[in-house]
Amino acid sequence: MKTERQRREERESRLDFPRRIWYNNDIMRCIIPKLKPKNIITALVGSAILAFGLFNIHSFSGVTEGGVLGLTLLLHNWFGISPSVSSVVMNVACYALGWKLLGKEFICYSAVAGGGFSVFYAIFEKIGPLFPHLTQNQFACSVVGALFVGVGVGLAVRAGGAPGGDDALAMSLAHVTHLKLEWLYLISDLIVLVLSLTYIPPLRLLYSLFTVVISGQLIGLIQKIPEPRRKNPESE
Repeated sequence: MKTERQRREERESRLDFPRRIWYNNDIMRCIIPKLKPKNIITALVGSAILAFGLFNIHSFSGVTEGGVLGLTLLLHNWFGISPSVSSVVMNVACYALGWKLLGKEFICYSAVAGGGFSVFYAIFEKIGPLFPHLTQNQFACSVVGALFVGVGVGLAVRAGGAPGGDDALAMSLAHVTHLKLEWLYLISDLIVLVLSLTYIPPLRLLYSLFTVVISGQLIGLIQKIPEPRRKNPESE
């Protein structure tokens, strides 16, 4: 038989259950902000476009990159540091800076964009290359690859996330300096590409220059597209 005290504690526990649920949900809202479905879809679409372009164009054409990826290749050639180590360190540092300056919502959308990129890239690897003959034309690869990178990253950044560490760095610097995002991409990429002249032929870097200029400008243009205005029911 339960004592009166035990029965009273059970009643209080049942009454307190909704309050505990509300409290736990409130904690989760503090840790994970409410994300907009439209932004999640936009980030995933951007990640899919980026993964498609990087796999089908960049991975087979030999066109190098600026940003974090280009810097990892530079460190590998200069000091023998494996990109598997340097890329993790630099990406973590860039995302940590983004978290501090742009907040937890940025990190959540970045997780969606980065995770989506990994999944889509793995899918495209299973499918295999769709444009094997295009990779023989370096100029075409630099332009077409830039279109995929610019549109893909542009959509992910517009949604509020960064699919890569260099995107997180550019967004953080834009927040602090108030400079245009496309110019920050261009400056950082140019620095890495110029340094890459120490181990990459100039002609090959010229194609990479086309890529970073076009993709950076596209990313900036996508950010400037105005949001569609919602119709006011009262005005109809």
